[in-house]
Amino acid sequence: MRAIFIERSEDILRIAIKENSELTECFVEEETKEPLPGEIYKGIVKSIVPAIKCAFVDIGYEKNAFMSLSREVRLKQGDEIVVEVIKEAIGDKGPKVIMDFSLPGKYSVINSKGKGINISKRIENENRKAELLKNIKSFEDAAITIRTSGAYCEIESIINELDELYEEYKTIKQKAKYHKNPQKLYGDNPLLHKILRDKMDKKTKKIYVNKEDDYKVVLKYLEEKQDIQVELYDQKRTLFDFYGIEREILSLRHNKVSLNCGGYIVIDKTEAMHVIDVNSGKNTKGKNREKTGEETNKEAAKEIARQIRVRNLAGIILIDFIDITSEESKKEILDILRSELESDKNRTQVFPFTELNLVQISRKRSGRSIFDMIEEKCLTCNGMGERLALSYVSILIRNDIIKFNGENSISDFYIQINSQYESLIKEDLFKFLTKIEALDCNIYINYVDEVEYFKVEPLLFKNQIENVEKYLITL
Repeated sequence: MRAIFIERSEDILRIAIKENSELTECFVEEETKEPLPGEIYKGIVKSIVPAIKCAFVDIGYEKNAFMSLSREVRLKQGDEIVVEVIKEAIGDKGPKVIMDFSLPGKYSVINSKGKGINISKRIENENRKAELLKNIKSFEDAAITIRTSGAYCEIESIINELDELYEEYKTIKQKAKYHKNPQKLYGDNPLLHKILRDKMDKKTKKIYVNKEDDYKVVLKYLEEKQDIQVELYDQKRTLFDFYGIEREILSLRHNKVSLNCGGYIVIDKTEAMHVIDVNSGKNTKGKNREKTGEETNKEAAKEIARQIRVRNLAGIILIDFIDITSEESKKEILDILRSELESDKNRTQVFPFTELNLVQISRKRSGRSIFDMIEEKCLTCNGMGERLALSYVSILIRNDIIKFNGENSISDFYIQINSQYESLIKEDLFKFLTKIEALDCNIYINYVDEVEYFKVEPLLFKNQIENVEKYLITL
């Protein structure tokens, strides 16, 4: 069973997916004024740099977007073009865009480049292919791709979806033609629509939403799918905190993951790749070494696939499995990896075992990792490590205060917080108290090195308050 949790706060949208009560994927999108992947813009070419085969395009933001140029593309300064964002801005670098934009649906995609009808390679049934080509009409000015999910649905559903997408396509073309200035043409709420489009299937049974606007979007998208229950969450505690997702996200910061068999995996990040080491750990009792290795490797393969998705690992992933000799067992391990990653929408490829019992996986980056939101560079070690971002720590403290306040109507709280956050908090105490929703509370803060992140203690009795009185925050 799959459940989707959609939590929107003041400036961040987070979406978590659980399968059989276990966190499998987590997505985050900051509500900034910068372009996001999937959005479509009218742009004006500002400059061409032949040496690096690149064009810089004004799309209405402070930073110009950049676009790689092929030999076929002929552009000059001042040209008006329609572009799609494929990578968001990073540092001083503007967003990356392409000229061929697409409008994806659940069963199909319309692309501005080319003509005709393409069918996903994963649809192998020749009769189904023939049926699709016979019943679906092509467009004069756009190409159609039938997605894998179009293999089993009603043809009428695909046709209706294509009609809706094509109307949107024509609207974009019209806006681009008549608007003079660079601006966004399409793409409100891209992450939410992407999740609803790509992650909802027959396994999805429940969707939790904490904002009414998103609740309406979900209901509109579902329409006739009455077998999926949608719940509008309206409690004071955050949705992620109430359903234990916050705790699961925090556990992802640990690079060691225990396995039920007694073994464990260790996930490390280098400059060039992610490296995952599989260890037998305590899984040694009463078994020979080869059997232990096979058992641990198979369980590890399943957990590694989950960790790749939930942590959004991308690029080159190198797995050092326990040495085994059985070719049949190696095949089973690879089958487990491929099977568990089959539903992953990111382009992922699993390569065979090397002579050193290593397995390589390549995975395309898609969207931001949850760690981009919850972590920041550690100033204590000159930026060599990562620490929990104060903005995220504030959310966690707020959750605890709301929980204690709701249960016992407490208004006095003693907070121990790691001293690495002291200067940031003291820099703007009002902002910190606002973030933790404690302007109407008495907050006592003690900065200590011994606490990993923080600890919140409700003060119930007079002597408790007297003991920490010197730590009272005053504005």
